[in-house]
Amino acid sequence: MPNAILDPTGRTRTRPAAANRLALAPRPRRLAGLRVGLLDNTKHNAALLLDEVAALLVAEHGAAGVTRRQTKAVFSLPVPEDVIADYRQDCDVVLTGVGDCGSCSAASTADGVAFERAGLPAAVICTNAFIRTADAMAEMRGAPGYQYAVTEHPVAVLTPEQIRARAKQVVDDVVALLTTPADGS
Repeated sequence: MPNAILDPTGRTRTRPAAANRLALAPRPRRLAGLRVGLLDNTKHNAALLLDEVAALLVAEHGAAGVTRRQTKAVFSLPVPEDVIADYRQDCDVVLTGVGDCGSCSAASTADGVAFERAGLPAAVICTNAFIRTADAMAEMRGAPGYQYAVTEHPVAVLTPEQIRARAKQVVDDVVALLTTPADGS
C-alpha cells in the first residue's frame, strides 16, 4: 500500500456489522452491596479521582467495597484480557479513566467497551476537551453513541480538594452509567 493515507481517528469506510455492535452489559438497579473495580490509567490524578468517586459510591450508594486490582502499565494500550478476567471474577461493576488527553481518552473508552463486551457494566470518565476522541474510539470499537461521564478539562493539574469537588460533580453520572433506572428505561 504505497502512499496510503490512514485516518488517525481509526474510522473505516464501513460501519461495524450490526452483530458486532456493542450491547451493554446488564445493569443492576442499584449499587448497594456490589463490588466496584477501579482501573486507573496512570495519568496524574486519575487514581485520586477514581478513589474519590469510589468512596462516594460506597458512602452514598451502598457499594460493598472497592477493588483496585490493576493500574495500567501504559495508559494508551488496551486493557489486557487477563486483567478483564480478573475484574470479572472480583467485581460487579468497573470504573475507569481518566481520559485527560487524546490517547488516554481513546484508550479509556476502548477499555470501557472491552469490559462491557465481557459482561461487566463500566463507567468511563473523560474530560470535555476529548469528547471527539472518545466518541471516535467508541465508534471504531463498534459502540457508536457509547456513553461516558464527562468532567471539565484538565484533571491532571488539580489539587486534592479540587479532585474531591470533581468527584462530587461526576458521581451521579457514574451511577447512571452503571445502573438501570428504576423505571427500566
